[in-house]
Amino acid sequence: MNINDLIAIVKKKIQTNFVIEHINIEDKSFLHKKHSGHKEGKFHLKIEIISEELKTLNKIESNKKIYKILSEELDKYIHSIQISIR
Repeated sequence: MNINDLIAIVKKKIQTNFVIEHINIEDKSFLHKKHSGHKEGKFHLKIEIISEELKTLNKIESNKKIYKILSEELDKYIHSIQISIR
């Protein structure tokens, strides 16, 4: 899977499952190319979300919900994600 397709899928899944005012997803894989755990085809994403719905949850609860809806992508294509909710 290429990064643009992955970002589109992640964005759609988050927007479908939560009330989102704004979402921005960036590929940060280049920051991890030299790390020992780096694998080709596994990406590092930075996800910034503005959502009153997610903001009402504590950080652990909101992250768990996001990880749950992205479980397939995390298993196959995502090495790590950085989530920021405002």
